[in-house]
Amino acid sequence: MFLRDRGRLSDIRERMNYCPLGSGALAGTTYPLDREYTAELLDFYGPTLNSMDSVSDRDYLIELLSALSTIAMHLSRFCEEIIIWNTNEYRFVEIDDSYSTGSSIMPQKKNPDIAELIRGKTGRVYGALISLLTTMKGIPLAYNKDMQEDKELTFDAIDTVKGCLALFTGMISTMSFRKDVMEASAKNGFTNATDAADYLVNNGVPFRDAHGIIGQLVLYCIDQNKSLDQLTLEEFQAVSPVFKEDVYDAISMETCVKKRMTIGAPGQEAMKKVIAVYKERLKSE
Repeated sequence: MFLRDRGRLSDIRERMNYCPLGSGALAGTTYPLDREYTAELLDFYGPTLNSMDSVSDRDYLIELLSALSTIAMHLSRFCEEIIIWNTNEYRFVEIDDSYSTGSSIMPQKKNPDIAELIRGKTGRVYGALISLLTTMKGIPLAYNKDMQEDKELTFDAIDTVKGCLALFTGMISTMSFRKDVMEASAKNGFTNATDAADYLVNNGVPFRDAHGIIGQLVLYCIDQNKSLDQLTLEEFQAVSPVFKEDVYDAISMETCVKKRMTIGAPGQEAMKKVIAVYKERLKSE
């Protein structure tokens, strides 16, 4: 997500980095200006090619605010995951004390303040984009005083997203992960049910039938308050005689992850390749 965000910001520069200097109020000027030279001095790609559009355009800010809104949305979604993972019901992560606070009334509580604040600030950035779009929707060409409303909200959105990125980076870098709790949750959530069905398919059972067999086992596990890997071989075979002792290796969490080796999947070797690609991209940028 964040690589795409970087790409969007680069795209905006490629499209919008042209200099309006010399456009005058709307129709250029009678003075013999060298607009190409002033654009070069100011590090633009060149001058804008229509003076009326130059003074009436705010696309560069609308595109920037759109990209900032997308960044804020991505940060907010990630923070929502962290907020959920931080709850006592999950306990997947431990947020560093410097990025959380205690409750005003509950002494045992640890609030994921930074994650919640970033999630909340997203609406503020969205508001800047919608505000400017609304301002621009009915304005005729050339400059109108309404357009001065672009400054305050754009600067605020830039500062907000920059601040959120800095705090988000710090929060992530200091956060610890409870891998043991995550593994237990994966088991109890029947994450390996599809792999159990694949086990039957690899032993000659049609997938339609395998799907039904595993469905029965999951219902049995829920009733017995067990995970699939906690069932005895006799319990497996009571539903299907196809199950053998090797089913436990086939449905272990480690096996489930290792078998997913296509690019983008969570298998260790696949992830190493993808991480290497990302590292190269970061170096190049």
